[in-house]
Amino acid sequence: MQEPDSHSVDEHARGGPRLSAAEFLRANHDGLLADWHQAVAQVLSGQDPARQPWLIDHMPELLAALADAMELGPEAMDERLEAAHAAARLDAGFNLGEVAREYALLRRCILHRLEAQEQRLRPGDLTRLEETLDRVVTRTMTLFWDMKQRILQTLDRMSEATLDDPDMETLLERLLTRLMESALTVDTAAVMLLEGDALVVRASVGLSTDEVMGLRVPVGLGVSGQAALERRPFFVRSAATDPRVLFGPLRRAGLRALYGLPLMDGERLLGMAYMGSRTAFAFSDSDVLLFHAVAQRASAHIAQTELHAREHEARKEAERSLALLDSLLEASPVGIAFLGPDLRYLRINGTLARLNGRPVEDHRGRTLHDMVRTRSVGAIEHSLRQVLETGQPVQDVLLEGPDPVRGRAGIWRADYFPVRTPDGVLLGVGSTVVDITDHKRAEGALQQAIDFREELIAVLGHDLRNPLHAVNASAFMLGKVPGLDATAHRSVDRIRKATARMTRMINDILDFARSRLGGGIPVTRQHVNMEELCQGMLEELQVVYPERPLVLEVHGDDLWGDWDPDRVTQVLGNLVVNALQHARNDTPVVTTLTAEAADVVMRVRNEGEPIPPELLPHLFDPFKQSSVPRVGNKHRSLGLGLYIVNEIVQVHRGSVRVETAAGGGTTFTVRWPRVPPPRGYLKP
Repeated sequence: MQEPDSHSVDEHARGGPRLSAAEFLRANHDGLLADWHQAVAQVLSGQDPARQPWLIDHMPELLAALADAMELGPEAMDERLEAAHAAARLDAGFNLGEVAREYALLRRCILHRLEAQEQRLRPGDLTRLEETLDRVVTRTMTLFWDMKQRILQTLDRMSEATLDDPDMETLLERLLTRLMESALTVDTAAVMLLEGDALVVRASVGLSTDEVMGLRVPVGLGVSGQAALERRPFFVRSAATDPRVLFGPLRRAGLRALYGLPLMDGERLLGMAYMGSRTAFAFSDSDVLLFHAVAQRASAHIAQTELHAREHEARKEAERSLALLDSLLEASPVGIAFLGPDLRYLRINGTLARLNGRPVEDHRGRTLHDMVRTRSVGAIEHSLRQVLETGQPVQDVLLEGPDPVRGRAGIWRADYFPVRTPDGVLLGVGSTVVDITDHKRAEGALQQAIDFREELIAVLGHDLRNPLHAVNASAFMLGKVPGLDATAHRSVDRIRKATARMTRMINDILDFARSRLGGGIPVTRQHVNMEELCQGMLEELQVVYPERPLVLEVHGDDLWGDWDPDRVTQVLGNLVVNALQHARNDTPVVTTLTAEAADVVMRVRNEGEPIPPELLPHLFDPFKQSSVPRVGNKHRSLGLGLYIVNEIVQVHRGSVRVETAAGGGTTFTVRWPRVPPPRGYLKP
């Protein structure tokens, strides 16, 4: 009988055949990765979600390398894998404990899967696997620590470069120099800043320094411009031969590896930084990691420098604005002050400070009652508090009291207004104070002169009526004397025309005096026919102006209403005389009466030059003079005729308006309500 194989007996005695560690790792590759990923997720469940999951990019290679090491020996483990893993973890912000923990989790996942499958490794494989894992952990952590120390040392040297507060370009050159001193394979480095739509080299060290300074690359062109557009790093294996490298000095220098990074301030692109090597086709992970640290520090300094520059410019602008404001406040003849919500002075100019009798510097921080000693302080405080309570300005407050500047009594107009921030927060109250003493005195003197003039006009007009009636009566009697020759008749007619014109002028003067001094023009309403009144007035005017055609046109049958007949004829007379003065001598003046349901409409039209537009807004003002030149026998008037027309029409609750155009003549339209509407009624 054949003797059984001793190895088979041993395997059977120990529970079946055993796997090699290499076979186990390869057979369970995907399962181990899944177990490790789940374990890591559980460990990180309470940490920053932005760091989940941990980088898994090197784990598949690590498991494959472990399997190879179990067959070929420890020398099969590639140190570059551990260096890349350490660099990736350091760049992601991991600490040394976290790096050790991920390897511990991998070890635990391997052991748990062995137990779950109830499989045992060949004798010695588990020990070799443990030793290999220990070796990987030791080397990875050593590399991690060395890289971190190297970066910290470089950053310390970078910090030293900022102690004397250099300008930005000098600082960037120092940072790049520290990079080259720490990374021996780096032969050149530069920083390009974004200026408009192009990247411009503003700092450079190493090869071709002077040649590349100031060179520009449009964003989107070349390897660096495209990387800037996409906000991503770039890598070129042979810069000397790659057509995407647009800088000629870099190609001529024979550069091989070229690596670049965008410089970012949050989401804002500041520029690009690159480093190049003439000896290496690729940079080590530690050099790339170091370059990332340098780029981050450079970005921070660039952003800080820009911020300081903006702050400095804003501060200078604020100082210029404050200086200008102080100059304006001091030079202003208007008193200006700003008080806080507690009514304490925050700012005041010299004009108002002198009115308070105290220097400007004494006001700051003091209350209103501390600085203002006059009787007006109560009224001022009331207005200021009203602004604070309502948020609305208080304007045209009159203040009276002694003027310490001029040594006399004074009058001031004060305005108070809220001062708010752009978002509406109430900061306090601003005030302006204007000296109106001279203005008030001049205003009083002018009013006295106006009152005296109007009283004089009233007295003069009243006293002239009696002698004028005598002249008119005498002219009428002379015209009846038989045997007068033609020359005498013409003289009598001139006297009668002159007295009629003087009568109208005196009537206008008296009516003006009544409207300004006595409470309005009096009217006595009667039920009269408008056509009869107008026909009579036009006949009287025709006698005075026999050479001018005066036409009356009537539309409608019912022209009756409640009006003052004397005032109606006075309005028509003033309008017709005004039309005669401005019409051409050979054209008629047409008066039209139109009967409407509620009104009788009177229109007086003449053909002549239109009224200038600048006169229309003041056409019915008293004592206005026409700007149209007067020739021949056209007489100047007092400028009261149209004013009296408007006043009489307003008393009758009617309206008057004018239409004028070149070639169309001028028409005055008066609406006479048949029955006066109630007081306060506004015509549509």
